[in-house]
Amino acid sequence: DREGRIKAYRNAANRRYYTQEQLNKYLGISEKDRKNIAYARVSSVGQKHDLVDQMDFLIQYCNAKGIIIDEHITDIGSGLNYKRPKWNKLLQEVEDRKVGKIYVTYKDRFVRFGFDWFADFCKRHGAEIIVVNNPK
Repeated sequence: DREGRIKAYRNAANRRYYTQEQLNKYLGISEKDRKNIAYARVSSVGQKHDLVDQMDFLIQYCNAKGIIIDEHITDIGSGLNYKRPKWNKLLQEVEDRKVGKIYVTYKDRFVRFGFDWFADFCKRHGAEIIVVNNPK
């Protein structure tokens, strides 16, 4: 603030505060730079056909809405397993504010339990999980 890099706002108690937009600008992070990701998961190798169906559905949905998907992530592993490497990498990118939206077919395709916590985690880091219910 003293160097003039970021201009502080003042609250009613005359304390300085800064907005997320100011911080993003200072750090060189643009909302346009955030990726849209299609994420599909199945529990076992025997369900690979469902993995393809999920991704096809997500791609069709996004194409119909004019949404450009920057990355497709497919995972094979239990929704109860929090040690899935691709999923953890995705969460790290959310934390690093590189992800804008994550598209999944159902909540349980992202994580079996605690979906609301992960949705809130994403929201706190400027990302959003979009659940596209596939009636198939």
